[in-house]
Amino acid sequence: MIITNVNLVLANETVKGSIEVKEGVIASFSDNSSQLSQALDAEGAWLMPGFVELHTDNLDKFFTPRPKVDWPAHSAMSSHDALMVASGITTVLDAIGVGDVRDGGHRLDNLQKMIDAVINSQKAGLNRAEHRLHLRCELPHETTLPLFEQLMTQSGVSLVSLMDHSPGQRQFSTPQKYREYYQGKYQLNDQEMEAFQHEQMENSRRWAQPNRIAIAAHCRERGIALASHDDATAAHVLESRALGSVIAEFPTTEEAARASRAEGLQVLMGAPNIVRGGSHSGNVAAKDLASLGLLDILSSDYYPASLLDAVFRIAKDDSNALTLPQAVALVTRNPAQALGLEDRGVIAEGKRADLLLARAHDPHHYVQNHYVQNVWRQGIQIF
Repeated sequence: MIITNVNLVLANETVKGSIEVKEGVIASFSDNSSQLSQALDAEGAWLMPGFVELHTDNLDKFFTPRPKVDWPAHSAMSSHDALMVASGITTVLDAIGVGDVRDGGHRLDNLQKMIDAVINSQKAGLNRAEHRLHLRCELPHETTLPLFEQLMTQSGVSLVSLMDHSPGQRQFSTPQKYREYYQGKYQLNDQEMEAFQHEQMENSRRWAQPNRIAIAAHCRERGIALASHDDATAAHVLESRALGSVIAEFPTTEEAARASRAEGLQVLMGAPNIVRGGSHSGNVAAKDLASLGLLDILSSDYYPASLLDAVFRIAKDDSNALTLPQAVALVTRNPAQALGLEDRGVIAEGKRADLLLARAHDPHHYVQNHYVQNVWRQGIQIF
């Protein structure tokens, strides 16, 4: 396969030229146009590595499209996979919630159904993107550790994150934000919300720390990458680093982001935070961390299409010094390297031909108007 007349987004620069792919890997590229008749004319579109997504909750939406509706696994997985590739994502870690009581994370049958769908469809070659597993461990519950111990041996588990969404700390340091979020999510009246809040605080006091220590120990023993979640203070970060974390997911303050960088953790923030211009929980804005040079990885979190949009917004934002290649690295090279996936995430000879062709709806508007035109995984067109 040859693509010509294309803007190649390389590791440190953009070059207009052509690229050749053989047997699933990048064979060569140059700043010259190809004259071969079989070459695909990209007409000046942007070619970048396929996106590497470390944290998406998107799978849940297809398995449970409405409350109490369980969708057939094959159909749910196929639809989820289609949305991933349509968003330019060629490697995805599907986040599975362990220990989230109200969302079914305390029942092994629900979790195993989703995990089996991810693993079996990947083994059978049914997926267009490459799917792996991210276990999101909600620490304040008695079922979290035993469930994790049953699931940690599953093939494809590439990342584990440690979460505590109880009120009064981390993501929800402001009680009012906690009430707004969960009353809206679960449709609770004031009395129900009060009981739910009390239960969560008591569970956190009893279970969060023992579970945090035990799960981290399992991850170190098994060589599974570990991520902290919603660290708010330097003390949180020091604890996360001592437990073996390599990624800081969604630090809620500049203090925590600075401490994470100082301790060698990769700072991961949500691409929706970039697109919306701030955090829906009232925490630090991802664009502010980008302007401070404290942003390493972007995740689509709850909205897959946000990755491409966020990349061009960051590259155009005058408040930071990120070039387009540096912005693209936030969703390609950096997350790949955080997991030790050295075969992808960059356009270079010998690397996997996981590629995304992005085009502007209106070439005169650099931001907000780009869309995914084509996607290849290992040289095979999947979108």
